[in-house]
Amino acid sequence: MTAEHRGEHATIDGTVSEGGVTVVQNADQRGLAAAAARELVRTVTKIQREQSGVHGDGVARIVLTGGGVGIQTLRELAVLDHAATTAAEDFPIDAIDWSRVLIFFGDERFVPAGDSERNEKQARDALLDHIAIPAENIVSYLAPTGAGPSDGAELDEAARDYEEKLARLAPQGFDVHLLGMGPEGHINSLFPHTPELLEATGEVVAVRDCPKPPPERVSLTISAVNRAAQVWLLVSGAEKAEAAQQVANGGNGAQWPGAIVAGVERTVLWVDEAASPWLAESASDSATVAATEDAENAEN
Repeated sequence: MTAEHRGEHATIDGTVSEGGVTVVQNADQRGLAAAAARELVRTVTKIQREQSGVHGDGVARIVLTGGGVGIQTLRELAVLDHAATTAAEDFPIDAIDWSRVLIFFGDERFVPAGDSERNEKQARDALLDHIAIPAENIVSYLAPTGAGPSDGAELDEAARDYEEKLARLAPQGFDVHLLGMGPEGHINSLFPHTPELLEATGEVVAVRDCPKPPPERVSLTISAVNRAAQVWLLVSGAEKAEAAQQVANGGNGAQWPGAIVAGVERTVLWVDEAASPWLAESASDSATVAATEDAENAEN
């Protein structure tokens, strides 16, 4: 199911207006992850087949996200990749050429390399260690050299280092930026009511006092996210329904950071039914309006 959103109301008509958000609804988190994974395979293989992408070189630049549904999507992608490479004749999806994919991360917890809290570690366990991707195609954040709290200098260096990597490897932005979202609307490590983060200039920002542990993180900025051709928000669960609705309806970005991200070409909100009861309400409202207009026209 897809839905276009203009202003405060949604119409489920399968089209997308300029600057709109496409909503794709699935029954549950696994269905959402499987559908998003399939669409990502199609997107990447199309870029490779047509020698296109934001840089026009046939290399897909993809930003991964952590979180439950983000990591589930990577697991589903690993399943698809295995099927496409081992049963190509019987499988209806092309295999990705991982030598022509660059992997980035939307944010990273500033904890030691290999720590289970790191998004990269979780992504490796779910996908990256199970596919034929060159090590240099995985663009990592620097990790602290010690196990204890940093003095801030290493955190700043990690942000500068990643910004330099982006300038070298993705100067024109990304093809797809995957995003998870918290119940309060945070994306990457950009939380509500943090203007120093939400309005940060540049591509990467050091986060020193994140309200969700661990406190030190490195994150792509809103401006970096919005340079992606496509931004996909992966949202599952009833506790995130209000945040998802705010994204769909263009809510206040200071309160709901997910509402101010937008792909250059396309913004997609992937939801499960638990996270999108408002879709049924919007459809009901639209049907009521249409019925009223039909009745008025009949009277005239």
